[in-house]
Amino acid sequence: MNPDDVDLSELEPAVEAWIEGDIDGQTAGELQDLLARANCDAPDAVTGERDAALVELADRFRGFLAFGTAGLRGRLGGGPNRMNRAVVAKTAAGIASFISRQVPDGHVPHVVIGYDARRLSADFALDSAAVFTAAGAHVTLIDGYVPTPILAFAVRHLEADVGVMVTASHNPPHDNGYKVYLGGKITDDVARGVQIVAPTDAEIAAEIAQTPPANQIPQAAEGWDLIDEEIIDAYLKETSVAVRQSVGNMESSTKTTDSLRIVYTPLHGVGGSMTLQALADAGFDDVHVVDEQVYPDPDFPTVAFPNPEEPGALDSALQLAEDVNADLVIAQDPDADRCAIAVRDDATGRIRKLNGDEVGSVLAHVIAQGEHEEQAVLASSIVSSRLISHIANAHGLRHQLTLTGFKWIARVPHLAYGYEEALGYCLTPRVVADKDGIATAIFAARVARALKDRGQSFTSVLNDVYREHGYFATEQLSARFVNTSAIDDRIANFLASPPTELLGQPVTEVIDLATGLNDLPPTAGVWITTNANTRVVIRPSGTEPKLKSYLEIVQPVSPNASDQTLQTVFEESRTKLATLKSELARALNLY
Repeated sequence: MNPDDVDLSELEPAVEAWIEGDIDGQTAGELQDLLARANCDAPDAVTGERDAALVELADRFRGFLAFGTAGLRGRLGGGPNRMNRAVVAKTAAGIASFISRQVPDGHVPHVVIGYDARRLSADFALDSAAVFTAAGAHVTLIDGYVPTPILAFAVRHLEADVGVMVTASHNPPHDNGYKVYLGGKITDDVARGVQIVAPTDAEIAAEIAQTPPANQIPQAAEGWDLIDEEIIDAYLKETSVAVRQSVGNMESSTKTTDSLRIVYTPLHGVGGSMTLQALADAGFDDVHVVDEQVYPDPDFPTVAFPNPEEPGALDSALQLAEDVNADLVIAQDPDADRCAIAVRDDATGRIRKLNGDEVGSVLAHVIAQGEHEEQAVLASSIVSSRLISHIANAHGLRHQLTLTGFKWIARVPHLAYGYEEALGYCLTPRVVADKDGIATAIFAARVARALKDRGQSFTSVLNDVYREHGYFATEQLSARFVNTSAIDDRIANFLASPPTELLGQPVTEVIDLATGLNDLPPTAGVWITTNANTRVVIRPSGTEPKLKSYLEIVQPVSPNASDQTLQTVFEESRTKLATLKSELARALNLY
């Protein structure tokens, strides 16, 4: 943003009004300091500082923090376009107003609140409890930090009307966020315990816009209930049963004579104690933790980004796996709703991190072989591999394509399993209607143990899936932006002049997702296919200032292909994906 485009005379009244209504002296002080620097008429030596303050204020006041793919999420700081106590109070008040119009007369709405170990998460949770209680709701606050799946479970388990989880998931340390779930008497059975989607997000946003300044919103000093170990125990019990049923007959004939050696890291997040307990309950006693990452730490000191997808995030875990000769590596993001898996590769004998589509395909293959209701569905989002649809069809199951995010995947009727390439897996949809990194960890460990007892592995199962359906190779191209409006410009420019061919293949389809794809609701992005079944999806991230492109090419594989032949196919595909990434980077002007 150009500081010359910022009109301080228009901006200043809004800043002063927000400062007056703030309920946090620290964030009010931040804004006062920024406003003073923006008003500075000092000589040229501090012009840069003044301009920086102008741009920062304009960004903080360019609107109220909006609901994205996974609720509110943004940088900590003062102002309506940041995460802070005033924004949280207004959001809670807006939600309270919304639910008061949705519940039947005479019904006291029930709100359950959870929070992680990020900066200010506990404060935001307490402010929320105080606002909801003052608004007349029955509030249950989970006492102590918990993973997101615990809160998602609690919404259904407690039959709550609303669930709030304070977390920014895998975002950098300076971020926080606010996920909202509906349940109880507000929604139907399919959407119970699922995060909000349109038009609910817009309706809540409209209520938030009508709230008074934060310091005028009533907050109760007490009156909410606390719940702690009992909700965790209930989650672990129900998850254990559901995972065991999903793994099904795989374990019925196993010897279990060989132990499975596991390396585990929660990446400084809140999943550690519960995941280790769940692994122990499932009989896994050879678990090695990454010591420097096992305890919650909001600074995430050993990783550049606390996201298991990011390059380098799993380096410590992968090295430990080699040191102790582990069979399986399990890593979660800080709120433990995502799960990364690495396994010992049959071809090389070394630990290999699987991407989200590879894990998703193995889990789909295992789930599909189990017993299901007649209308059972496997679901995936538009950015995930299309291989899952072939797996579903081969086992007489239906496949459902959804928009990005588990707020869409988890509300698919008759869902048996859903996944998204960003390391999200819903394996126990009747227990948690969201992605669940703890359930995934236990499921993956049980599958790996059963396969090891049979002389198989994740990679051998993957190879068999490829022999049956072809090799679906996926890759991602991602670019981070400071100004999110530049992301919209890149997509618009791409649509105005899309490539006519990719990898030498004629482009046969370019769909502006803002107009809808099949029966899906409109969303920002582009869907492209070629005559050789190459597919690219380009979209802005809903959780970070990134432009993401999801690439997939399909290579035919003989049912009798040897492992050596498969390795040749894999290498050829990696070369093609590298070329495709370069072509897209040029087309999107990312160089």
